[in-house]
Amino acid sequence: MFWKSQRFVVVMMVFLGFFNVYSLSVNLSVAIVAMTETRNSTLENGTVISEKLFDWDSKQQGLILSSFFYGYICTMFAGGFLATKFGANYIFATGIGVTALLTLATPVAASSSLYLLLAIRIIEGVFEGVTFPCVHAIWSKWAPPNERSSMVTIGYAGNYAGTVIAYPMSGMLATTYGWESVFYVFGSMAVVWLLLFLLLISESPEKDWLISDGEKKYIMTSLKQNDGNNKKLKIPWKSMFSSPAVWAIVCAQFSENWGFYTLLTQLPTMLNDTIGYNLGKTGLLSALPYLTMGVLLGMSGFIADWLQNKGYLTTTQVRRYFNCVAFIAQTMFMVLAGYMQDPAAMMTSMTIGIGLGAFAWTGFAVNHLDIAPQYAGLLMGITNTFGTIPGIVSPMITGHIVQNRLSSEWRNVLFIAAGIYLFGCIVYWFWASGEVQDWAKENKSDDDDINNKDQVILKDNGLNISKTFNANNPKNQVDTGVDNYGYN
Repeated sequence: MFWKSQRFVVVMMVFLGFFNVYSLSVNLSVAIVAMTETRNSTLENGTVISEKLFDWDSKQQGLILSSFFYGYICTMFAGGFLATKFGANYIFATGIGVTALLTLATPVAASSSLYLLLAIRIIEGVFEGVTFPCVHAIWSKWAPPNERSSMVTIGYAGNYAGTVIAYPMSGMLATTYGWESVFYVFGSMAVVWLLLFLLLISESPEKDWLISDGEKKYIMTSLKQNDGNNKKLKIPWKSMFSSPAVWAIVCAQFSENWGFYTLLTQLPTMLNDTIGYNLGKTGLLSALPYLTMGVLLGMSGFIADWLQNKGYLTTTQVRRYFNCVAFIAQTMFMVLAGYMQDPAAMMTSMTIGIGLGAFAWTGFAVNHLDIAPQYAGLLMGITNTFGTIPGIVSPMITGHIVQNRLSSEWRNVLFIAAGIYLFGCIVYWFWASGEVQDWAKENKSDDDDINNKDQVILKDNGLNISKTFNANNPKNQVDTGVDNYGYN
């Protein structure tokens, strides 16, 4: 009865939080098509002329679409530290809430000047940059090891749900009510989420006012924590930055994000240029790959947890197999999409290629919690800093490549993405690990160290209720009186 637990509420609110993160990011990708399309206007003397509301060339559009990531990359490191100091839930909420308010101001900024629009987008990026490091800090306190893949991937599925809804809805709003409505609607939705999140979610189980005692004990014990254990940790910077396991995640996140951000920002324009679809169709078709990815992301997390809990695969094998098989498939389908001339065949290749990225997220995106649980938020800040570089560079490179809006130019964009996927696959295969790294292990006395113990005993009202598990050898996991949700 996971849906009755407080951590289910946490998962769903994180899901909706990332729904807003991505809907606030991608709405401009669709709105910019309406903002820059050529329209016929009739002058007072009856002359019909063609004009654009915003006469931005391809390089300026690339700059606008990438400007968000200039701010986004600046606060990755800060996000992890702020989450530790002020509470991950508050920083996560603040990041999304401020972005929502700035989104509501976007139409005024765009109508005023290009530079003001760029400034708004950069500041939005600054505040959204803290969200991923913060949410890893949330998972480190709320996600038991044997539920980690499922909880994390369900939360991250909000990214793609937001993309799926935002693409067609933005197209519909722009064509029906004008491009300004895109920003007003999604900004308002995020404000509503903000109020609910602040009401329902606490930083950790021991501070939560809605959690049951049984669930609280289960989470705290499975995470090998005690109430009030918030001691400061010395960060092993040198060991962290020289760790192959960390650089495996960095390369994988960079590679996945290159393809993801390329298509996230450019897919509506690419479909308009190569297939000639109008804004309404473009928004709907652009959502299909992310719908597929969102569905597969939830499934991949459950499959990964099942394989580990049954003992069929170790944590390292799960991360490596899921990540690298996805990258190989994405490489193949990106190349195929570049050569497809038929619209249906092209969209099928794109949908499968992007959708299979869900399995990669079950690899690298959860891996921080495997190799260094107590530094997960900080590690996410580090790896996502590198992972944000594609969001800055890719739209600008695309703007320089696609000068004449030809299919051959867009093919080169897809080939670059395919090559980077393959690079990430090779590095991750050889360097990835699912084990806690030596530099990430805390120094504890033998009495306190339960990392190598197989049995944890929960005592409630004088009754021993136990759950036996070994995170490194999940095949030995046996339930002995208490279920996975904190209930007898």
